[in-house]
Amino acid sequence: QVQLVESGGGLVQAGGSLRLSCAASGRTFSNFAMGWFRQAPGKEREFVAAISWSGGSTYYADSVKGRFTISRDNAKNTMYLQMNSLKPEDTAVYYCAARKIAYTNGSYRASDYDYWGQGTQVTVSS
Repeated sequence: QVQLVESGGGLVQAGGSLRLSCAASGRTFSNFAMGWFRQAPGKEREFVAAISWSGGSTYYADSVKGRFTISRDNAKNTMYLQMNSLKPEDTAVYYCAARKIAYTNGSYRASDYDYWGQGTQVTVSS
């Protein structure tokens, strides 16, 4: 089993930055692809970014490309999402997720992920 705990959310003005962290425990973190998703009130959960098990490949939703950067530190069992130039439409609960099958790339499909964190709120004011 894998436990995922997000942190780093908060309230920020438009144009500002936040860095989210996702701390993993329970299995060999470095073997598994991971991703970030978000869900705004009244909307479905949507893909934000994903990273392969090695960190060598990354993927982004068009809406965040060029503003957000996903990374991982396998020595610290932690994944990050650096969010710059934040917009009010980025307001959502952000979730980190991990795939169960080892040595895979990230995925934009939520159904491909087996473990989820509890989420952290990001609010961007205009």
